[in-house]
Amino acid sequence: MLCVGLDPDPTKFPHHVESVSDFCTAIIDATADLVCAFKPQIAYFSAIGAERELERVCAYIRDRYPDVLLVLDAKRGDIGSTAEHYAREAFDRYGAHAVTVNPYLGTDSIEPFLRHPDGGVFVLCRTSNPGGSDFQSLVTDGQPLYQHVARRVADHWSKLGDCGLVVGGTYPDELRAVRAIVGDLPLLVPGIGAQGGDVAATAGGADSSGMGMVVNSSRAILYASRAADFESAARTEAIATRDALRQHQTI
Repeated sequence: MLCVGLDPDPTKFPHHVESVSDFCTAIIDATADLVCAFKPQIAYFSAIGAERELERVCAYIRDRYPDVLLVLDAKRGDIGSTAEHYAREAFDRYGAHAVTVNPYLGTDSIEPFLRHPDGGVFVLCRTSNPGGSDFQSLVTDGQPLYQHVARRVADHWSKLGDCGLVVGGTYPDELRAVRAIVGDLPLLVPGIGAQGGDVAATAGGADSSGMGMVVNSSRAILYASRAADFESAARTEAIATRDALRQHQTI
């Protein structure tokens, strides 16, 4: 169930690494046999003008490791016509299997992603950051907003296309509540590692098979070492995280 998030920060690279794509592909090769997914975060690439390198990284994952899920972490959310272009960006330009999307603008902002022949989405539901409570925990019609989002995805949007939900591992009670609402829909679970999420607490997000989660760790794996051994250190950290996830599987 392990996902490695690709959040490349050149200020943290070992000195001998020459490019963003070199760093990412080294991490990919070191961990690909341990993971179910890679999750490139688009902002880390676009902020430094490295979109072409993101294209290369995505193509590398698809070509070398076709059985590994490629999730583009973009958190897109806009009106329908703009969403159509964001969907083309994610699925046609970068070749993602799924993209993270923001539900705030409603159904017509999500439909373009689900109509795309290669489209799948992970909908932000209860995010891993503390400020997520500002709106996601507001009670309306007797329930917090994030639970309304979970029901919308389970009861409506999942009928339109392939859907999952983003629920932070930093909020295990909410993770269990969402799982109870959405049945066996997949959950993307960020917040493990540097953000302080507890692997043991994620067990409440498992589906009826004891799995059903894509549990992301980014910085803890990427920057396990900033020396020449960064690849082996990343692999060691990934193995430890994978093994912890296995230990806490419910079935």
